[in-house]
Amino acid sequence: MWRIGKALAVVAALLGCPVSAQENGSAPLTEKLPAKECQPDIGCVTNLPLPRFVSLKGSEGNARRGPGLSHQIDWVFTRAGMPLKVTAEYENWRRVEDSEGAGGWVHYTLLSGVRTALVTLDMAEFHHTPADTSTVVAQAEMGVVGRILECDIDWCRLALDGQRGWVRKTSIWGAAAEEIIE
Repeated sequence: MWRIGKALAVVAALLGCPVSAQENGSAPLTEKLPAKECQPDIGCVTNLPLPRFVSLKGSEGNARRGPGLSHQIDWVFTRAGMPLKVTAEYENWRRVEDSEGAGGWVHYTLLSGVRTALVTLDMAEFHHTPADTSTVVAQAEMGVVGRILECDIDWCRLALDGQRGWVRKTSIWGAAAEEIIE
C-alpha cells in the first residue's frame, strides 16, 4: 500500500499538484519531492506562452492577493470582454493584470481565450485596410473594447459596435508588439 501512495504522490508532483494526502490514516509522506521545473516564458499548468492575453468572460471577476479563495480580494474587474494579460499560473489560478498594471490572481473559469483589445488613444482611427492612406471607416474613443479579428506586425483588425476596421497596434492594448494573429 505504501508504494501505491508514494507512486501517486510522485505522479501528483509531476503534474504540479500539491502533495498533502495521508495514506490510509498513516503518517503523512515527509519526503520533499522536487518542484516541477518551469520555463520562465511557458505556463507550468497550461504550457501556453507567458505573458499572453485573454479576456474577462463575465461582467465581474475578483482579483485576489494569492491563488486561492482564502486570499483577500484586492481588485474587481467589472467589464465583460476586458483584455487582461496572464503573467503567471498556479493550479486553477492565473495572475492577470489590466492595461494599467492592476490585477491579481483570478480563477481560470472567469477568463476567456477570446482576444480583445482596449483602445488607448482618444479618437483612434480605424481604416479599411492596414495603411495610413486607407479610408477611415470609424473612430473610437479611449476605453472602447473590441474583439481582435487578426493582427499583423503593425496593425490589428478589430470588430467593435458592428464596425470592423484596422487600427495601429500603438493605439490599442491587448496584443503584443511582435504578435501576429491570424
